[in-house]
Amino acid sequence: MLIKKPSDIPSSEITPKSVYMDRRRFMTGATLFGAALATAGCEMVSPSKVSANTKLTTTKSPLSTSETPTPEKDITNYNNFYEFSTDKYGPAELSRNFRTSPWTVKVSGAIKEKKTYDVDSLMKLASLEDRIYRLRCVEGWSMVIPWVGYSLSNLINQLQPTSKAKYVMFTTLMDMGQFPGQRSGVLDWPYTEGLRMDEAMHPLTLLTFGLYGETLPNQDGAPVRIVIPWKYGFKSIKSIVKIDFVDYEPPTAWNKAAPNEYGFYSNVNPNVDHPRWSQATERRIGEFRKRPTLMFNGYGDQVASLYNGMDLKKHY
Repeated sequence: MLIKKPSDIPSSEITPKSVYMDRRRFMTGATLFGAALATAGCEMVSPSKVSANTKLTTTKSPLSTSETPTPEKDITNYNNFYEFSTDKYGPAELSRNFRTSPWTVKVSGAIKEKKTYDVDSLMKLASLEDRIYRLRCVEGWSMVIPWVGYSLSNLINQLQPTSKAKYVMFTTLMDMGQFPGQRSGVLDWPYTEGLRMDEAMHPLTLLTFGLYGETLPNQDGAPVRIVIPWKYGFKSIKSIVKIDFVDYEPPTAWNKAAPNEYGFYSNVNPNVDHPRWSQATERRIGEFRKRPTLMFNGYGDQVASLYNGMDLKKHY
């Protein structure tokens, strides 16, 4: 049950670098939370051997933007990960002892056969690619991130969804021992997200295992997450443990929390303001000037056809 609405941080309040460095020194004394990771399901799978900062073998992707990536220190120290903390500088410290091995992802619903994967098996399903994607967050800040993964469609095709599969629902790990933020009522835990099948099958939708050529840092969604570059960042769900193929529009965490502010689609649209601020401009982390927000975050040529005939102000 939702107890309180989240407190979002507008772009005007992004912390200057000098303050950030002082804050980081303070955060080194923060209390860390740790507990044993409960393994789910009764299927026997091999424990994952994936660990943090592991180099990954990748190929370059033609789907990348040509923009310069945001420095790794910014990507890994300024994070929206409310399971750890609502403070954007909190997850980097609070996630240090987060255990991602063993880790399994259960897949069920309208597919040929239910499966449980460990992360190693998921990583071997297709060739890993370096993809430099823009990330636009609803609060008004943005980054350019060199993700590592492959199109989610590779997994979906192997699962052979039935005709009843209209949507894909994703669920994050629920573990209050490892996720201190889940002890709060900020959201209705566990975090859930969803996509229409055609969105999930789009080549840009990335099943993601790393960034900057290495496995994902804990604070960026380890060990496996989704990245959907034409949608606001909260759609790109982190630390996934469950994927379900369903015939209904799945409930999503932020839409449940504040449906007048966060729609199911959540496509980046500068023409639809958040009720509390404009979405017309954004501030790239590391820059001080604002820049215009691009429709579909600049991926309109690739994805606009998914929404032909839809009122994107109504279906925000």
